[in-house]
Amino acid sequence: MLQLEDTYRHKGQRKALVKLLKQKGIQDDAILNAINTLPRHFFFDSALDSHAYEDKAFPIGEGQTISQPYTVAFQTELLQLKPGDKVLEIGTGSGYQGAILHLLGADVHSIEYQKKLFTHTKKFLTKLGIHLHFYFGDGSKGIVEQAPFDKILVTAGAPVVPNSLLKQLKIGGVLVIPVGDRVTQKMLRLTKKSATKIVKEEFDNFAFVPLLGEEGWK
Repeated sequence: MLQLEDTYRHKGQRKALVKLLKQKGIQDDAILNAINTLPRHFFFDSALDSHAYEDKAFPIGEGQTISQPYTVAFQTELLQLKPGDKVLEIGTGSGYQGAILHLLGADVHSIEYQKKLFTHTKKFLTKLGIHLHFYFGDGSKGIVEQAPFDKILVTAGAPVVPNSLLKQLKIGGVLVIPVGDRVTQKMLRLTKKSATKIVKEEFDNFAFVPLLGEEGWK
């Protein structure tokens, strides 16, 4: 049963989480405000409610996880989001990251590979009044019919940067993606300067579930 109650305790825990994220180097106030606004415990089974504001990833079924809050904030900060940006999110998962992007004023197109998660999250976010464009399918190939995108965010670890995603990025657009093996990945930010020129920046190592699909892990 969905317990959508946001208590003083929950609000206090969110404040403490935001403070921790600031200490870890997250500086964007809009992102910190979104994290402070969105009840992360809504995305947890009520039995695990007490873990919702720990800075940890958590299993959500179907071999997937809800990302660590720091990871969500870090990836979002790298995107350099502007309100109204058309964003492609690869890996809807629990919907938490998509909801944060939505609160930041993005027009979010989110694709999920796992049917069960797709169905559940679409229903759940709509119930919360968070309206994303939901798609079920192979995120490694992007969504050709919706391209081009201002920003693309990949929330699963890829073996290489999928070419399809680079193609679907606007000139001046930004792709944030973790790339590496199945255990650990380096966070990359790719900025498309022209049709042929991509500027690549490398950041910290992270651990994500694998990006499955034709241009991901088989």
